[in-house]
Amino acid sequence: MSKILKKALIYVIEKKNRWKIVREIPVLFYPSEYTQSKSANYPEETRKKNKSRVQFAGDKLETLEMSLFFDTYESNEDVRIHTRKITDLMEYDRSGNPPPILMFVWGPINFTCILESVTKKFTMFRRDGVPVRATLSVRFKEYPKDNAPREKPSVQSMTKVISIKSGDSLWAMAATSYGSAAMWRSIAEKNNIANPRLLVPGKEITVPPL
Repeated sequence: MSKILKKALIYVIEKKNRWKIVREIPVLFYPSEYTQSKSANYPEETRKKNKSRVQFAGDKLETLEMSLFFDTYESNEDVRIHTRKITDLMEYDRSGNPPPILMFVWGPINFTCILESVTKKFTMFRRDGVPVRATLSVRFKEYPKDNAPREKPSVQSMTKVISIKSGDSLWAMAATSYGSAAMWRSIAEKNNIANPRLLVPGKEITVPPL
């Protein structure tokens, strides 16, 4: 299974005129398991007043829980560089905007949500005390349906904005975004890239919807 299953990705999305992916955070290692929970809502006050009849008040928001593993022992870098990318997803920005809307995508899971909680556990350290191994216990909460689009957004239906890193290629971006490296020309045409081999690190390019 691990040979064919792609790595999990956390997409940061925003909605102005349309849904758009502004950033993606790869999960370095497969989660060994995950838990999805959903329950019905029966208000306490209703139960007390109507002992003979329980009144249903709708579904509560679904949650998705798992442990994410991070290991930088071989590279000897501070593992918090990677864990901070996850914990920062609960932060308000300088303008006072709430934490971002996310989409957790892995195998059959396509879960539009917000990050509700994170518990960090560091288990290995360098001689200077800097951690190089960590496990994050994360809990995602379903994005409220009243605010979500009528149709659940999919990665293929949204525009993505990617900041080029050293070693990136249009072929790899097309494979990740569309499932086919052969579709790199769509990205090149959208960004007026004449030579796909000459990508400038730090420059942002747009990956159009499939």
